[in-house]
Amino acid sequence: MIDWKTIDTVLFDMDGTVLDLHFDNYFWEDLVPARYGERHGLSTAEASALLRKRYESVKGTLDWYCLDFWSQSLAMDIPRLKEDIRHKITLRPHALDFVQQLRASGRQVMLVTNAHPGSLDLKMRHTGIAPHFDHMISSHTLKLAKENAGFWSALRERHDYDPRRTLLIDDSLPVLRQAEKEGIRHLRAIHQPDSQRAPLHPEEFVQIEHFTDVMSGLDPRE
Repeated sequence: MIDWKTIDTVLFDMDGTVLDLHFDNYFWEDLVPARYGERHGLSTAEASALLRKRYESVKGTLDWYCLDFWSQSLAMDIPRLKEDIRHKITLRPHALDFVQQLRASGRQVMLVTNAHPGSLDLKMRHTGIAPHFDHMISSHTLKLAKENAGFWSALRERHDYDPRRTLLIDDSLPVLRQAEKEGIRHLRAIHQPDSQRAPLHPEEFVQIEHFTDVMSGLDPRE
């Protein structure tokens, strides 16, 4: 349960929180290795092993989330590949209902994502959910990933919020840990970011299994 009387602002992650993470996992772990292998005469398994090393070398940095970086690094049209499978982009159950109820309650609702602006634009065009957020922020505009020190302070400079009265919902433990370090008081993880994979093991943050579980008591902000 969430004590909504203590919360004025809700920050949503995008991939794995509002949207099903299956699109991104399929893209980076299946489609890209398959296409890369075809171009370089490698089996998909060989290409996957090679790409995993590249992925790991930049995880936790903006490059990991950057379409321009990967297009140049892999000599592939990454934005075009994403457009080709846009039909796989789906909302997580009741995510839009939850966002709409939060807005109707008078709370500030922001989408804060590490996704490259190009990916953010694609997903908003496909789902049509952009108008339901007060602000949408790609971490690329702040030149820091959400798990990097100083990100949440930098966000406050652009979009004011009181971290003591803010709820962050995210599927990334490094992101949640950094937000906690920077004073965000209310933190929730996601139990099953990818609908086609097993749920995550419980960690140090309370997990949300279904958004309907946390809607109760969502009264208008006084």
